Amino acid sequence: MLAAPLAPARTGITRTAYWARLLPLLAALACVTRIPSFVRPLWNPDEGYLAVEARLLAQGGQLYDTVVDRKPPLLPWLYEAAFALCGSGSLTPLRILAVLAQLLTAVLLASLARRHWGDKAGRTAGVLYLLVSVGLNPEDAQAAGFEVFMLPWTAAAVWCADRGRWGAAGTAVAAAFLTKQTGGAVLLPVLWLLHRRGAVRAGLPRLVAGSAAPVLGAALLTDPGGFVFWTVTGSAAYATVSGSALHVLGRALANTALVAAASAGLLAPIARALRGARARTAEPWLRLWLASSAVAVTLGCHFFGHYYLQLLPPLALLATAALHTRPGQRCLAAVLTSCCACALFVGWGLLAPRPELAHAERLAAALAHRTAPGDRVLVWGMHPETYWLAGRTPATRYLTAGLLTNYSGGRDGSRVGEAYAVPGAWPVFRRELAAHAPALIADDSRGKPYAPARLPTLRRLLASDYTEVARVDGAVLYARAAARPGAGP
Repeated sequence: MLAAPLAPARTGITRTAYWARLLPLLAALACVTRIPSFVRPLWNPDEGYLAVEARLLAQGGQLYDTVVDRKPPLLPWLYEAAFALCGSGSLTPLRILAVLAQLLTAVLLASLARRHWGDKAGRTAGVLYLLVSVGLNPEDAQAAGFEVFMLPWTAAAVWCADRGRWGAAGTAVAAAFLTKQTGGAVLLPVLWLLHRRGAVRAGLPRLVAGSAAPVLGAALLTDPGGFVFWTVTGSAAYATVSGSALHVLGRALANTALVAAASAGLLAPIARALRGARARTAEPWLRLWLASSAVAVTLGCHFFGHYYLQLLPPLALLATAALHTRPGQRCLAAVLTSCCACALFVGWGLLAPRPELAHAERLAAALAHRTAPGDRVLVWGMHPETYWLAGRTPATRYLTAGLLTNYSGGRDGSRVGEAYAVPGAWPVFRRELAAHAPALIADDSRGKPYAPARLPTLRRLLASDYTEVARVDGAVLYARAAARPGAGP
């Protein structure tokens, strides 16, 4: 008579014991795989951009007005909060948060896999995800960037939808979108789960409300018009398929090859999961999650390495599904192969040189030496981290030449110039430079298509008001002529 009431307690004890064993393993693995992230002050320009944004916001800047980017607000706010608590001189707090974000993603994937395929599948999914999560160029995989902080929200959206928690699923979808626009692609598998459960009438209003409220709140906390422009409508030129087709194709193939190498232990089971009669091992929501993520990666045809991180959660689950729903699958072989691949990518992150970071550090040192802390400077290039490293305030809200010329990786110059800038950017740029002229301008174009010689406004400004004073690794420094009574600083 006493046995039945004890069953729920045993279930709770079993669940607690399962996670008590698994969580330390996943936490240790998350820390080990991201050790390289702590050995560089910066990994890529996205981190530099976010760091400069956070400092400007802390100084009273207004997002989508005096501080602009083509990204949603959650990550700039997170950087700002981390800087407020820990200081703005290091990204170490963000590196720690990135480890926690990866751990949370792995835990959610483990929970999903355990619910569908059992305890062993849960362990496999969490471990496989963390092993493949570093399988790209370290500047893409180790940075505390948008995708790393977006993935916990995408996993949470599917996790909530799988349990019929539609309001929470909508909130997670919104948070993924507010971290990076392509995070909204997870809405497709969420809608599929809503349909499959037959909960459209009751669940759809909660899903819509959960999705809409955070987005509307973010728009109202910033500037509604600016929010819509900078996160949606103002990115049309950037997302246009243009530029060097061969360069873009090469990048796509290179990053696809890197992901395939990191996922070498997963490819065979994934192929079996998606092939012919065995496709039933890959549930429709999981295949839709992978497909929607693949579409998100290809949007705009830029194929940057960090875009590929969005593929990894559904890939890890697909492999887990195949390994644990068919007899004879070699789970241990898949994990060991992934461990070997992971070790190679972690070693790459620890040992690879970072010439662009070294260049930015030398240029920042020159800027700091030739200006006072309160001076404004203009770095004409694609490396906004120079402002952060130099500790100097930008002379304009446009932190890279890309926003003023439409230049991005892979452009061949055919659609780069003032005519292709973000609409309305150049009049604002001219007003800002007139209001607070930079004490120093660093032309860091180094032969790229956005060089001042190709831009009438910048060319006239340099010719009339500035004088060349130094060169640093190909970057040209110009000081204001009025500020130089004769000799250089």
